[in-house]
Amino acid sequence: MRSSKHPQEQTTVAFLLIDYINDMEFPDGEKLFPHAAASAKKAADLKKRVKAERIPVIYVNDNYGQWQSDFRQTVDRCLRTDVRGRPVAEALKPDEDDYFILKPQFSGFFATPLEILLAHLDVKTLIIAGVAGNMCVQFTANDAYMRGYRLIVPEDASASNRHEDNAEAMRQMEKALKADTRRTEELDLNEVIEEARSYYDSVKE
Repeated sequence: MRSSKHPQEQTTVAFLLIDYINDMEFPDGEKLFPHAAASAKKAADLKKRVKAERIPVIYVNDNYGQWQSDFRQTVDRCLRTDVRGRPVAEALKPDEDDYFILKPQFSGFFATPLEILLAHLDVKTLIIAGVAGNMCVQFTANDAYMRGYRLIVPEDASASNRHEDNAEAMRQMEKALKADTRRTEELDLNEVIEEARSYYDSVKE
């Protein structure tokens, strides 16, 4: 996690990218990859728009059991070696002012400082994208909802091994977590920011 003060203005919103920096060299990785590659393009386009609105970007990434590695090593491996996930990592290469969190399990909140970072940034609305939609994205969204965060999970910016699995995860998050699952191009970020500020004010009262 970056320790310096984030230079971006406070929007009360953060954009979480879950496990997109991933070599995808695992069982079923070949099933996930084509869906992840398509959703990564949508997530990358959304990231450009998010950065233009000065919304902080946080990479929340599995450590893949490599307790002596760090996020930069994971990024370098995915970008510089011939691994299946390289095109996805190239599409979503982190910028210098992005944050990152390493997680040991499915949820980005489990045994990580994510909640502390979000509190530091005064964030109460999360835009979440990543892989797999029916696993790490959904687990993170579940934990975020229980902590009182407002959720936006664009259906086209996450991917699972099968379209059907991803669609079902989106339906569950929309129904149980009250998540906004509109597609990326349908999101008006100025509207998102204004609604997020109103929500932030309401939960702070």
